[in-house]
Amino acid sequence: MNKINLSTYQPLADIQGNILFANNGNVVLCYKGNLPEIYSLSEKDFEDMHGAWFQALKSLPVGTVVHKQDVYLKKRYTAEQLPNRTFLEKATSDHFKGREYIDHKCYLFFTLTKNKALNNPKYVNPFRKVSKGIIQELDDNVQRFINAVSDSVSFINNSRKMKFLPLDADSIQTITKGYFNGFNEGFDTDIILDKKNVNIGENYFDALAINSELCFGESVQSSKTNDKFTSDDFVFHQGFIDGLGLTLNENHIVNQILYLDDKHKWRKLLDKKVEELNKSSNFGSQNKVVLGKIQHILDQINADDNARIIRGHLNIIFWDREARSLDRIASKIKTEFKELDIIPYYPRGEERKNYILNSYCCFSSNFSNNDLYVTDLKHALCLFINNSNYKSDSTGIIFNDREHNIPVLKDVWDEQKKRIKARNFAIFAPTGEGKSFLANNILRQYFESGVRLVIIDLGGSYTKFAKLYPDEYTVLRYESGKNLGINPFYISDTNDLTPERLEDLSVFLFELFASDLKVTKAQSVSVKKILRHYYHSVSENHSLDGFYNFIDSNQKDLLDTLKIHPDYFNITSFLHVMSEYVGDGLYSFLFEVSEDQTYKIEDKRLIVFELDEVKDNKEILSVMLKLIKSAIQRTIWKNRAEKGIILFDEFAKQLKFENVLESVEFYYQAIRKQNGAIGIILQSINQLPNNSTSASILENTQVIYSLNNEKGYDELVKRINLSIHDLNQLKSIKNNLSGSRKYTEMFIKIGKESNIFRLEVPKEVYAAYLTDGKENETIMAIYKKTQDMETAIKEFTSKT
Repeated sequence: MNKINLSTYQPLADIQGNILFANNGNVVLCYKGNLPEIYSLSEKDFEDMHGAWFQALKSLPVGTVVHKQDVYLKKRYTAEQLPNRTFLEKATSDHFKGREYIDHKCYLFFTLTKNKALNNPKYVNPFRKVSKGIIQELDDNVQRFINAVSDSVSFINNSRKMKFLPLDADSIQTITKGYFNGFNEGFDTDIILDKKNVNIGENYFDALAINSELCFGESVQSSKTNDKFTSDDFVFHQGFIDGLGLTLNENHIVNQILYLDDKHKWRKLLDKKVEELNKSSNFGSQNKVVLGKIQHILDQINADDNARIIRGHLNIIFWDREARSLDRIASKIKTEFKELDIIPYYPRGEERKNYILNSYCCFSSNFSNNDLYVTDLKHALCLFINNSNYKSDSTGIIFNDREHNIPVLKDVWDEQKKRIKARNFAIFAPTGEGKSFLANNILRQYFESGVRLVIIDLGGSYTKFAKLYPDEYTVLRYESGKNLGINPFYISDTNDLTPERLEDLSVFLFELFASDLKVTKAQSVSVKKILRHYYHSVSENHSLDGFYNFIDSNQKDLLDTLKIHPDYFNITSFLHVMSEYVGDGLYSFLFEVSEDQTYKIEDKRLIVFELDEVKDNKEILSVMLKLIKSAIQRTIWKNRAEKGIILFDEFAKQLKFENVLESVEFYYQAIRKQNGAIGIILQSINQLPNNSTSASILENTQVIYSLNNEKGYDELVKRINLSIHDLNQLKSIKNNLSGSRKYTEMFIKIGKESNIFRLEVPKEVYAAYLTDGKENETIMAIYKKTQDMETAIKEFTSKT
């Protein structure tokens, strides 16, 4: 048979759910695998997954064929998943559209064979017809087999690292058609088989295989050192044959086929082989090598009660549109095998045809003894590929994968709280490593997806990107001797005076006049009583000044009128401390305001408080943060359904003052009740004091970003309990700031999941995030002229 047309030779007799009844009498249960992201697994993870596979497969019925198939296809990125409405979103979508990458799909097939002994002649025609009665005859048998496989798959899924889900009939049909159509798209074709080539449509196919114990070198393991990322001071791991997976960067399929045999039968067969070889071992060194290998397998089986003898077959089928490219790809695959001390077999002619056709799931029970190696199940499972592409969530912030730099969406908000219970985040990076750039990237995407932002900034890093949204942002900048225009006492009408509002105001006052004292319940009740009395007595122009004067002029009978014991509110002390903030007091300018300007920010979705000038004055910064808090409570937190983020940039400069940390901790407590998140940016985790307040903040921070840090990551590891693999990931960070694809790498940990991501952006986005340097000055000069940031960026990028 040198030509196959699939419509004539249909391999499928029937499909019921994920159960495939093949024309040759086999019954196949079909699953699709969801594997962890490449580079996310540690040495222990690989060991654990190997153990999970062993436990799951060792008890399957004798005669079962397990076929794991990993399909790697060259594709072009479509950008369909990316948002495409705003100027920067469109630039991002256009930048990545059409980029080449490798798409990986993992399938797992369990076959119940008609031929339990699994003894086949050398070449089997996979399309031979079998009498029709088989499917019905197997009903009881099939049910028992389904139950055993279901238990096995449940065990794998319970390992939590992998998920295998049943395929549906349409998917099984699509896989079948794709396989026998040679992965040609847009047309149906025939399979042309001749001695020289296997040719399907526009693609030429070839194969390499491991089909005998002699292929293996000294040993196999569940993982090996990843040379690309490993350095002198740390070891980065990859799966044993991962070099034949995603990183091969060619169209190919890795087929890992296991025949679960009767342990005793194969032990006897190996004993017999040893006996024969012992007689002939004097006739040549090759016989001695074979004898040694078989003896080693036998010893392992006899020493381990858990041993499960299997016969196995691994092949790699690869293809290209150019027949001459096959030698180049074969050479790459052989190099990978050489690294593993494995010598592959190169099938030609009839043998190659046999391997390619019988690597389809219905026919993988067709291999003969000559195509299979005999070993223990544990050994064979080292040849399983256990990771896949980076995974995109359905929504999220765009980063890039480490393999092809294609966009990956990561849901760091996690509405359903599947991965994290608190969505607060922290960015750690030394000066010059791009932390403002990263923060701009995260915040800009949040903003464009409808999240409200409040940025408390001491460095002026966000005004530029804000200017892209002229109607939606406001910058409140502190200037020496001037106020921010926030009046905490302002109410538009008496309905504003809710219990929550009085509570907030009393907290604000205590922070001003008794910041170093523990406030008692009695004191708190007293202040709320006085505040209510003030609002009922004075109908307009409420302010701190007004409140102060009201207490001053009513001090004789105020406490008697409100039935407050003098121990609960010390008027003299209050007037003395607060005099600094009113009239001609030292800091009175902070509260000098006739009307409240928070209305300016109520309808804005991007609010930047620039406190650069105040960063060295403890008192003013402290009061500013309290004022900002009162503004946030009255605007951002009014609507709990609305998502909001508060970011503290250059946080370390604010932390020099002890009461700032407590003030920020308040946000962390309060944000739980809101639909919001808090972000902090630090050069190093050492800038957070090592105390209980900081510990509470870190505990409530479940999304961690870290950029490259040449000084190391020891403190970060210690204080946020990172794993050894997290540290290895951090140490493997490498930036590439030259060439056509510039990117920085960063470590991102979301709950328990971590990996290294890249940040590559189009030139328009790069221009929007720049905060200093010549290029920034050029853009700002154009902006000054045009008063339109989008135009300024377009003009700038057209020249670069």
